Amino acid sequence: MSYRWLVLRLEAPLMAFGGVAIDQVGPVRDFPSASMIIGLVGNALGWHWRDRTKHQTVQDRLVFGARREKEGTIVTDVQNAQLAKTDKGWTTRGEPDGRDGASYGAPHRRVRDYHADTTVRVVMRFTDESMPTLDDVANAIESPNRPLYIGRKPCLPSHPLIDSGSDRWATGTTVHEALGSIPGDGEMRALWPVEEGPESGDNVDRVIDLADIRNWHTGFHAGWRRVVEGRLKPASTA
Repeated sequence: MSYRWLVLRLEAPLMAFGGVAIDQVGPVRDFPSASMIIGLVGNALGWHWRDRTKHQTVQDRLVFGARREKEGTIVTDVQNAQLAKTDKGWTTRGEPDGRDGASYGAPHRRVRDYHADTTVRVVMRFTDESMPTLDDVANAIESPNRPLYIGRKPCLPSHPLIDSGSDRWATGTTVHEALGSIPGDGEMRALWPVEEGPESGDNVDRVIDLADIRNWHTGFHAGWRRVVEGRLKPASTA
């Protein structure tokens, strides 16, 4: 059975496909996570982070994959901030966040990686026709309720996240087939779920358990899915 897939074009001076963070270090993965895609969709639809059931339900319906069309480079941002007892920090919940305890002399350190000068194409669909539909998502991303960013708030897209007309849609029976149906040049690294493309052969690099599923009710990442990392050659642009 052939499906219709919504195509997202993720392109920005800096993007962040967040990986597992340890202490103050925030690394990036090569491909966007399920939780990042759902966060972007929820933001476009105007959902609040407290709309946990909405986010969870859509994540449970999501099928997606991605390919890297332009590799770019990794940029590491090292942040040092001197925080005192009375200093406040901005938060997404609308209330400033402060510190407890006495002032201290050491700076607050954070290390964040970013993808620079990179382009990634995503195909996505839902497993049923519940609300919101794929068309609802496409319309919301084209005219979002809030500004959209790719992974972290400074990562504003340099290109519309979906193309106009028929270019925003792909067709295919699997993620792998849908990714390959989008015109492009040369071989590209790609990621697709198991059972959504080949799982062995010359163009398969590895099959892994990827921890990118968020439990939206608790607010923590607490799930994984089995995915394939490999390479594909898309349809010719000629």
